[in-house]
Amino acid sequence: MDTRTNLLDLDRRDMEAFFTAIGEKPYRGSQVIKWIHQRGIVEFDGMTNLGKALREKLRTAACIRFPETVSHQVAADGTRKWLIRVDDRNCIETVYIPETGRGTLCVSSQVGCPLDCSFCSTGKQGFNRNLTVGEIIGQVWIANETLGYYADRRRKITNVVLMGMGEPLLNVDSVIKATNLMTDDLAYGLSRRRVTLSTAGVVPAMEKLGVTGNFSLAVSLHAANDELRDVLVPLNRKYPIARLLAACRKYSADRGGETVTFEYVMLDGVNDSETDARQLVKLLQGLPAKVNLIPFNPFPGTKYRRSSPETIDRFRIILMAGGIMAITRKTRGEDIDAACGQLVGRVAPRAFRHRAGAAAGGP
Repeated sequence: MDTRTNLLDLDRRDMEAFFTAIGEKPYRGSQVIKWIHQRGIVEFDGMTNLGKALREKLRTAACIRFPETVSHQVAADGTRKWLIRVDDRNCIETVYIPETGRGTLCVSSQVGCPLDCSFCSTGKQGFNRNLTVGEIIGQVWIANETLGYYADRRRKITNVVLMGMGEPLLNVDSVIKATNLMTDDLAYGLSRRRVTLSTAGVVPAMEKLGVTGNFSLAVSLHAANDELRDVLVPLNRKYPIARLLAACRKYSADRGGETVTFEYVMLDGVNDSETDARQLVKLLQGLPAKVNLIPFNPFPGTKYRRSSPETIDRFRIILMAGGIMAITRKTRGEDIDAACGQLVGRVAPRAFRHRAGAAAGGP
Protein backbone atom coordinates (compact mmCIF):
# COMPACT_ATOMS: atom_id res chain seq x y z
CA MET A 1 0.00 0.00 0.00
CA ASP A 2 1.33 3.44 -0.98
CA THR A 3 1.79 5.41 2.26
CA ARG A 4 3.04 8.59 0.60
CA THR A 5 0.95 11.75 1.00
CA ASN A 6 -1.34 12.34 -1.95
CA LEU A 7 -0.87 16.04 -2.70
CA LEU A 8 -4.25 16.10 -4.43
CA ASP A 9 -5.81 15.83 -0.94
CA LEU A 10 -4.25 19.11 0.26
CA ASP A 11 -5.61 22.64 0.01
CA ARG A 12 -3.17 25.55 0.28
CA ARG A 13 -3.03 25.56 4.07
CA ASP A 14 -2.46 21.79 4.23
CA MET A 15 0.10 21.94 1.42
CA GLU A 16 2.13 24.59 3.24
CA ALA A 17 1.99 22.51 6.43
CA PHE A 18 3.19 19.44 4.50
CA PHE A 19 6.25 21.27 3.15
CA THR A 20 7.06 22.65 6.60
CA ALA A 21 6.87 19.10 7.98
CA ILE A 22 9.44 17.83 5.46
CA GLY A 23 11.84 20.70 6.27
CA GLU A 24 11.00 23.00 3.36
CA LYS A 25 9.72 26.58 3.16
CA PRO A 26 5.91 26.89 3.21
CA TYR A 27 5.85 28.83 -0.08
CA ARG A 28 6.80 25.62 -1.88
CA GLY A 29 3.23 24.49 -1.22
CA SER A 30 1.86 27.42 -3.20
CA GLN A 31 4.22 26.63 -6.05
CA VAL A 32 3.11 22.99 -6.21
CA ILE A 33 -0.61 23.87 -6.04
CA LYS A 34 -0.12 26.15 -9.03
CA TRP A 35 1.69 23.43 -10.98
CA ILE A 36 -1.00 20.82 -10.33
CA HIS A 37 -4.26 22.72 -10.57
CA GLN A 38 -3.47 25.75 -12.71
CA ARG A 39 -0.96 24.26 -15.15
CA GLY A 40 -1.93 20.59 -15.09
CA ILE A 41 1.59 19.35 -14.34
CA VAL A 42 1.50 16.21 -12.20
CA GLU A 43 5.07 14.89 -12.60
CA PHE A 44 7.56 16.36 -10.16
CA ASP A 45 10.26 16.59 -12.83
CA GLY A 46 8.00 18.99 -14.74
CA MET A 47 7.91 21.44 -11.82
CA THR A 48 10.89 23.42 -13.03
CA ASN A 49 11.12 25.94 -10.17
CA LEU A 50 11.72 23.12 -7.66
CA GLY A 51 15.32 22.07 -7.15
CA LYS A 52 16.50 18.57 -8.03
CA ALA A 53 16.96 17.63 -4.36
CA LEU A 54 13.43 18.76 -3.50
CA ARG A 55 11.95 16.85 -6.43
CA GLU A 56 13.73 13.72 -5.22
CA LYS A 57 12.44 14.30 -1.68
CA LEU A 58 8.90 14.63 -3.05
CA ARG A 59 9.13 11.35 -4.95
CA THR A 60 9.88 9.65 -1.62
CA ALA A 61 7.34 11.46 0.57
CA ALA A 62 4.50 12.35 -1.80
CA CYS A 63 2.52 11.39 -4.87
CA ILE A 64 -0.16 12.94 -7.06
CA ARG A 65 -2.76 10.20 -7.41
CA PHE A 66 -5.97 10.71 -9.38
CA PRO A 67 -9.10 8.60 -9.62
CA GLU A 68 -9.27 6.72 -12.92
CA THR A 69 -11.48 7.69 -15.86
CA VAL A 70 -13.39 4.58 -16.97
CA SER A 71 -15.52 6.16 -19.69
CA HIS A 72 -16.34 9.55 -21.18
CA GLN A 73 -19.61 10.11 -23.07
CA VAL A 74 -20.80 13.12 -25.05
CA ALA A 75 -24.54 13.75 -25.50
CA ALA A 76 -26.18 15.20 -28.58
CA ASP A 77 -26.51 18.57 -26.83
CA GLY A 78 -22.80 18.65 -25.91
CA THR A 79 -23.26 17.53 -22.30
CA ARG A 80 -20.41 15.29 -21.16
CA LYS A 81 -20.38 12.57 -18.52
CA TRP A 82 -17.41 10.80 -16.98
CA LEU A 83 -17.55 7.49 -15.14
CA ILE A 84 -14.65 7.69 -12.67
CA ARG A 85 -13.28 4.77 -10.64
CA VAL A 86 -12.30 5.76 -7.09
CA ASP A 87 -11.36 2.28 -5.83
CA ASP A 88 -11.57 -1.37 -6.85
CA ARG A 89 -15.31 -1.59 -6.18
CA ASN A 90 -16.73 1.90 -6.68
CA CYS A 91 -17.24 4.44 -9.43
CA ILE A 92 -18.79 7.91 -9.43
CA GLU A 93 -20.15 10.14 -12.20
CA THR A 94 -19.31 13.73 -13.13
CA VAL A 95 -21.19 15.88 -15.66
CA TYR A 96 -20.20 18.96 -17.70
CA ILE A 97 -22.94 21.16 -19.16
CA PRO A 98 -21.82 23.69 -21.81
CA GLU A 99 -23.87 26.80 -22.48
CA THR A 100 -23.24 30.04 -24.32
CA GLY A 101 -20.65 31.94 -22.30
CA ARG A 102 -20.77 29.42 -19.46
CA GLY A 103 -19.72 25.89 -18.60
CA THR A 104 -20.96 24.12 -15.48
CA LEU A 105 -19.32 21.07 -13.91
CA CYS A 106 -21.53 18.91 -11.67
CA VAL A 107 -19.32 17.16 -9.12
CA SER A 108 -20.00 14.18 -6.81
CA SER A 109 -19.10 14.19 -3.12
CA GLN A 110 -19.93 10.61 -2.04
CA VAL A 111 -20.00 7.12 -3.50
CA GLY A 112 -23.77 6.73 -3.77
CA CYS A 113 -26.00 8.58 -1.33
CA PRO A 114 -27.46 7.59 2.06
CA LEU A 115 -30.52 9.86 1.90
CA ASP A 116 -32.72 7.72 -0.38
CA CYS A 117 -34.84 10.55 -1.81
CA SER A 118 -37.68 8.76 -3.55
CA PHE A 119 -37.39 10.60 -6.90
CA CYS A 120 -33.60 10.24 -7.33
CA SER A 121 -31.86 7.27 -8.93
CA THR A 122 -28.58 7.93 -7.10
CA GLY A 123 -30.12 7.10 -3.72
CA LYS A 124 -31.46 3.81 -5.07
CA GLN A 125 -27.86 2.64 -5.57
CA GLY A 126 -27.19 2.74 -1.83
CA PHE A 127 -24.19 4.33 -0.14
CA ASN A 128 -20.62 3.15 0.34
CA ARG A 129 -18.37 5.96 1.55
CA ASN A 130 -17.37 9.61 1.43
CA LEU A 131 -15.00 10.83 -1.25
CA THR A 132 -11.60 12.20 -0.29
CA VAL A 133 -10.53 15.74 -1.14
CA GLY A 134 -8.45 14.35 -3.99
CA GLU A 135 -11.38 12.38 -5.37
CA ILE A 136 -13.56 15.49 -5.34
CA ILE A 137 -11.07 17.99 -6.77
CA GLY A 138 -9.75 15.27 -9.07
CA GLN A 139 -13.06 15.46 -10.95
CA VAL A 140 -12.38 19.13 -11.66
CA TRP A 141 -8.83 18.38 -12.83
CA ILE A 142 -9.96 15.52 -15.07
CA ALA A 143 -12.65 17.66 -16.69
CA ASN A 144 -10.22 20.53 -17.26
CA GLU A 145 -7.71 18.17 -18.82
CA THR A 146 -10.31 16.53 -21.09
CA LEU A 147 -11.70 19.90 -22.19
CA GLY A 148 -8.23 21.13 -23.16
CA TYR A 149 -7.77 23.83 -20.55
CA TYR A 150 -4.21 22.84 -19.70
CA ALA A 151 -3.29 22.89 -23.39
CA ASP A 152 -4.80 26.19 -24.55
CA ARG A 153 -5.36 28.03 -21.22
CA ARG A 154 -8.93 28.93 -22.23
CA ARG A 155 -11.33 28.50 -19.31
CA LYS A 156 -14.15 26.07 -20.14
CA ILE A 157 -15.43 25.50 -16.59
CA THR A 158 -16.88 28.74 -15.23
CA ASN A 159 -19.11 27.22 -12.54
CA VAL A 160 -18.94 24.17 -10.27
CA VAL A 161 -21.99 22.70 -8.57
CA LEU A 162 -21.78 20.03 -5.88
CA MET A 163 -25.00 18.44 -7.10
CA GLY A 164 -23.72 15.08 -8.29
CA MET A 165 -23.79 11.84 -6.32
CA GLY A 166 -24.09 12.20 -2.56
CA GLU A 167 -25.01 14.72 0.13
CA PRO A 168 -22.09 17.19 0.40
CA LEU A 169 -22.81 18.21 4.00
CA LEU A 170 -22.38 14.61 5.16
CA ASN A 171 -18.80 14.92 3.89
CA VAL A 172 -18.32 18.52 4.92
CA ASP A 173 -14.60 18.50 5.84
CA SER A 174 -13.47 17.14 2.48
CA VAL A 175 -15.96 19.32 0.62
CA ILE A 176 -14.72 22.50 2.36
CA LYS A 177 -11.11 21.74 1.42
CA ALA A 178 -12.03 20.88 -2.17
CA THR A 179 -13.98 24.14 -2.54
CA ASN A 180 -10.99 25.98 -1.05
CA LEU A 181 -9.04 24.77 -4.08
CA MET A 182 -11.84 25.64 -6.50
CA THR A 183 -11.79 29.26 -5.29
CA ASP A 184 -8.03 29.58 -4.69
CA ASP A 185 -6.39 32.02 -7.14
CA LEU A 186 -3.39 29.68 -7.32
CA ALA A 187 -5.63 26.74 -8.30
CA TYR A 188 -8.91 27.16 -10.22
CA GLY A 189 -9.66 30.76 -9.23
CA LEU A 190 -13.45 30.57 -9.31
CA SER A 191 -15.55 33.19 -7.58
CA ARG A 192 -17.31 31.91 -4.47
CA ARG A 193 -20.61 32.77 -6.15
CA ARG A 194 -19.71 30.41 -9.00
CA VAL A 195 -19.33 27.42 -6.68
CA THR A 196 -22.68 26.09 -5.42
CA LEU A 197 -23.29 23.42 -2.81
CA SER A 198 -26.63 21.62 -2.93
CA THR A 199 -27.95 20.05 0.28
CA ALA A 200 -31.13 18.19 1.16
CA GLY A 201 -31.02 19.97 4.53
CA VAL A 202 -28.35 18.75 6.94
CA VAL A 203 -29.22 21.53 9.34
CA PRO A 204 -26.36 21.34 11.90
CA ALA A 205 -23.80 21.76 9.11
CA MET A 206 -25.88 24.47 7.41
CA GLU A 207 -25.92 26.53 10.60
CA LYS A 208 -22.12 26.89 10.38
CA LEU A 209 -21.86 27.60 6.66
CA GLY A 210 -22.49 31.34 6.80
CA VAL A 211 -19.15 31.69 8.58
CA THR A 212 -17.05 28.88 7.08
CA GLY A 213 -18.47 28.14 3.62
CA ASN A 214 -16.81 29.55 0.52
CA PHE A 215 -19.67 28.74 -1.82
CA SER A 216 -23.30 29.62 -2.55
CA LEU A 217 -26.08 27.51 -1.08
CA ALA A 218 -28.82 25.57 -2.83
CA VAL A 219 -31.43 23.58 -0.91
CA SER A 220 -33.27 20.57 -2.34
CA LEU A 221 -36.75 21.40 -1.08
CA HIS A 222 -39.25 19.68 -3.45
CA ALA A 223 -42.28 20.16 -1.20
CA ALA A 224 -43.88 23.00 0.78
CA ASN A 225 -45.22 20.90 3.66
CA ASP A 226 -43.72 18.31 5.98
CA GLU A 227 -46.20 15.56 5.14
CA LEU A 228 -45.14 15.42 1.50
CA ARG A 229 -41.48 16.23 2.08
CA ASP A 230 -41.23 13.34 4.57
CA VAL A 231 -42.01 11.05 1.63
CA LEU A 232 -39.88 12.74 -1.03
CA VAL A 233 -36.88 13.63 1.17
CA PRO A 234 -36.76 11.29 4.21
CA LEU A 235 -34.15 13.52 5.89
CA ASN A 236 -37.07 15.89 6.54
CA ARG A 237 -38.25 13.59 9.34
CA LYS A 238 -35.09 14.55 11.25
CA TYR A 239 -34.87 18.17 10.15
CA PRO A 240 -38.39 19.39 9.23
CA ILE A 241 -39.12 22.39 7.07
CA ALA A 242 -39.43 24.95 9.89
CA ARG A 243 -35.94 24.11 11.17
CA LEU A 244 -34.56 23.96 7.64
CA LEU A 245 -35.92 27.39 6.75
CA ALA A 246 -34.56 28.84 10.00
CA ALA A 247 -31.10 27.60 9.00
CA CYS A 248 -31.55 29.17 5.55
CA ARG A 249 -32.48 32.51 7.09
CA LYS A 250 -29.42 32.37 9.37
CA TYR A 251 -27.19 31.52 6.40
CA SER A 252 -28.58 34.43 4.38
CA ALA A 253 -28.25 36.86 7.30
CA ASP A 254 -24.65 35.74 7.97
CA ARG A 255 -23.91 36.49 4.30
CA GLY A 256 -25.43 39.96 4.31
CA GLY A 257 -28.75 38.93 2.80
CA GLU A 258 -27.38 36.56 0.16
CA THR A 259 -29.99 34.71 -1.90
CA VAL A 260 -30.61 31.03 -1.21
CA THR A 261 -31.57 28.88 -4.19
CA PHE A 262 -34.30 26.27 -3.66
CA GLU A 263 -34.51 23.28 -6.00
CA TYR A 264 -37.94 21.87 -6.67
CA VAL A 265 -38.37 18.80 -8.88
CA MET A 266 -41.69 18.83 -10.72
CA LEU A 267 -43.58 15.55 -10.20
CA ASP A 268 -46.84 15.04 -12.04
CA GLY A 269 -49.79 14.99 -9.64
CA VAL A 270 -47.52 14.93 -6.58
CA ASN A 271 -46.18 18.41 -5.83
CA ASP A 272 -47.14 20.48 -8.88
CA SER A 273 -50.62 21.84 -8.12
CA GLU A 274 -51.58 25.50 -7.84
CA THR A 275 -52.12 24.90 -4.13
CA ASP A 276 -48.54 23.60 -3.84
CA ALA A 277 -47.29 26.72 -5.60
CA ARG A 278 -49.17 29.05 -3.25
CA GLN A 279 -47.90 27.12 -0.21
CA LEU A 280 -44.37 27.57 -1.51
CA VAL A 281 -44.87 31.32 -1.96
CA LYS A 282 -46.08 31.59 1.63
CA LEU A 283 -43.23 29.44 2.92
CA LEU A 284 -40.49 31.56 1.33
CA GLN A 285 -41.88 34.99 2.16
CA GLY A 286 -39.30 37.25 3.80
CA LEU A 287 -36.33 35.12 2.71
CA PRO A 288 -34.06 36.18 -0.18
CA ALA A 289 -34.88 33.21 -2.39
CA LYS A 290 -34.78 31.91 -5.93
CA VAL A 291 -36.54 28.71 -7.02
CA ASN A 292 -35.21 26.38 -9.70
CA LEU A 293 -38.04 24.25 -11.09
CA ILE A 294 -36.56 20.97 -12.32
CA PRO A 295 -38.55 18.79 -14.72
CA PHE A 296 -38.35 15.25 -13.33
CA ASN A 297 -35.92 12.98 -15.16
CA PRO A 298 -37.19 9.37 -15.18
CA PHE A 299 -35.13 6.28 -14.39
CA PRO A 300 -35.93 2.55 -14.46
CA GLY A 301 -38.37 1.43 -11.79
CA THR A 302 -39.56 4.88 -10.74
CA LYS A 303 -43.24 5.51 -10.04
CA TYR A 304 -43.01 9.22 -10.81
CA ARG A 305 -43.71 11.11 -14.02
CA ARG A 306 -42.63 14.52 -15.22
CA SER A 307 -45.09 17.40 -14.89
CA SER A 308 -46.29 18.77 -18.21
CA PRO A 309 -44.68 21.97 -19.57
CA GLU A 310 -48.02 23.75 -19.10
CA THR A 311 -48.19 22.72 -15.44
CA ILE A 312 -44.61 23.83 -14.83
CA ASP A 313 -45.29 27.20 -16.51
CA ARG A 314 -48.42 27.72 -14.41
CA PHE A 315 -46.49 26.86 -11.23
CA ARG A 316 -43.71 29.31 -12.15
CA ILE A 317 -46.17 32.12 -12.89
CA ILE A 318 -47.77 31.74 -9.45
CA LEU A 319 -44.35 31.94 -7.79
CA MET A 320 -43.40 35.02 -9.79
CA ALA A 321 -46.73 36.71 -9.01
CA GLY A 322 -46.01 36.06 -5.33
CA GLY A 323 -42.68 37.86 -5.54
CA ILE A 324 -40.50 34.73 -5.73
CA MET A 325 -37.91 34.62 -8.52
CA ALA A 326 -38.37 31.31 -10.38
CA ILE A 327 -36.79 29.72 -13.43
CA THR A 328 -37.33 26.37 -15.13
CA ARG A 329 -34.13 24.40 -15.52
CA LYS A 330 -33.54 23.08 -19.02
CA THR A 331 -33.05 19.32 -19.11
CA ARG A 332 -29.64 18.39 -20.50
CA GLY A 333 -27.87 15.11 -21.31
CA GLU A 334 -30.87 12.80 -21.06
CA ASP A 335 -29.60 10.56 -23.87
CA ILE A 336 -26.55 9.59 -21.77
CA ASP A 337 -28.41 9.55 -18.40
CA ALA A 338 -26.57 12.69 -17.29
CA ALA A 339 -29.61 14.75 -16.30
CA CYS A 340 -30.43 15.83 -12.74
CA GLY A 341 -31.30 12.83 -10.55
CA GLN A 342 -30.03 10.24 -13.06
CA LEU A 343 -26.43 9.73 -11.88
CA VAL A 344 -25.77 6.23 -10.59
CA GLY A 345 -22.09 5.29 -10.94
CA ARG A 346 -21.19 1.91 -9.45
CA VAL A 347 -21.58 1.46 -5.71
CA ALA A 348 -20.30 -1.57 -3.81
CA PRO A 349 -22.91 -3.28 -1.63
CA ARG A 350 -23.03 -2.23 2.01
CA ALA A 351 -22.08 -5.77 3.03
CA PHE A 352 -18.78 -5.38 1.19
CA ARG A 353 -18.15 -2.06 2.93
CA HIS A 354 -18.78 -3.61 6.33
CA ARG A 355 -16.54 -6.60 5.62
CA ALA A 356 -13.79 -4.33 4.38
CA GLY A 357 -14.06 -2.12 7.48
CA ALA A 358 -13.92 -5.11 9.80
CA ALA A 359 -10.89 -6.50 8.01
CA ALA A 360 -9.11 -3.16 8.46
CA GLY A 361 -10.05 -2.93 12.11
CA GLY A 362 -12.78 -0.36 11.50
CA PRO A 363 -16.37 -0.29 12.76
